[in-house]
Amino acid sequence: MARGFYPSLIAIGLTALLASPVVAGERQRINYLLHCSGCHQPDGSGSPASGIPDMRGSIGYFLRVPEGRAFLVQVPGTSQSSLNDADTAELLNWMVRAMAKNEVPADFSPYTRDEVTRLRGHPLDDVTAVRTSVVGRLQQMGYRIE
Repeated sequence: MARGFYPSLIAIGLTALLASPVVAGERQRINYLLHCSGCHQPDGSGSPASGIPDMRGSIGYFLRVPEGRAFLVQVPGTSQSSLNDADTAELLNWMVRAMAKNEVPADFSPYTRDEVTRLRGHPLDDVTAVRTSVVGRLQQMGYRIE
């Protein structure tokens, strides 16, 4: 067989696999692994000692206040991601359910492409200050967030 046959066969197989309906539900998890896990770790634990928060059990609380919801889109990793706005909305919706389903408000309205487009247009100047403000507000509301 020709030398380039196997890499081509693998590429065709992966393309077919990713396009299949069975794997389509895994697209968000794959996007998380490709675009977020470098900092937030594959399990969402982050690296708190390095300023990368643990999203497990806390990211859902951010949806309880408008500035927290906006924050999740406006942080540099999200706002500057190479994912398009629709894929980013899909990923955020997956993340909050996968990492903090018990903390997501019952009236949670999923992110939309249009919302992500609007919020990405206003990236954060001072991520730490905004996060501190959001966490402080959530703590005042009685939520335990580090």
